[in-house]
Amino acid sequence: MLCRSCRNSTGEKHINITAPNAKLTFEPSFLGMMQAEQLFECLSQELAWRQDTIFVYGRAVAIPRLQAWYGDSQQAYTYSGLTLQALPWTQSLYEVKQAVEHYSGCQFNSCLANLYRDGNDSVSWHSDDEPELGLNPVIASVSLGAKRDFQLKHKVQNEKLTVPLNSGSLLLMAGETQHYWQHCIAKTKRVKSPRINLTFRHIVMP
Repeated sequence: MLCRSCRNSTGEKHINITAPNAKLTFEPSFLGMMQAEQLFECLSQELAWRQDTIFVYGRAVAIPRLQAWYGDSQQAYTYSGLTLQALPWTQSLYEVKQAVEHYSGCQFNSCLANLYRDGNDSVSWHSDDEPELGLNPVIASVSLGAKRDFQLKHKVQNEKLTVPLNSGSLLLMAGETQHYWQHCIAKTKRVKSPRINLTFRHIVMP
């Protein structure tokens, strides 16, 4: 993995992560420390958190984290046999969306929010490659709260990456990333405090 620090058009520093068949941009200081703390507290109380069930090999399994789905009207998202209907944007979440759009130059119409209550909560290896996300989706991931390691592995080559996602950071995944890479947040006994992850997406309507 090769990392190159540079500055975008607004003068903000970010890191381009060079990896085969991937387009990854990491901004560790997208939000200031106090702003990230305040947003974490606000979203912890404001969002309609729920624990959903998915089907794995025909067996119902409780998702090991809480989640909430927000977006424009009539936006739905389906994965692992679970269909989520979008709730209307909250003011705080919409303001974060606008900030991410301004930074990235991309437009998003939905957000999957995840609440990892501690290191026991996780998300298994997967790619965000559902048809409704389009051919080469851009996923913008904002992290709040506890730092967690974001792991990636190439589907063909023997290549792995780890990006520590600190509170207030932004990770952009674009290009062919979802075609060639899987990612996960693994369980860990080291983390005792909660983390909120906001993944902004653009759902392509049929």
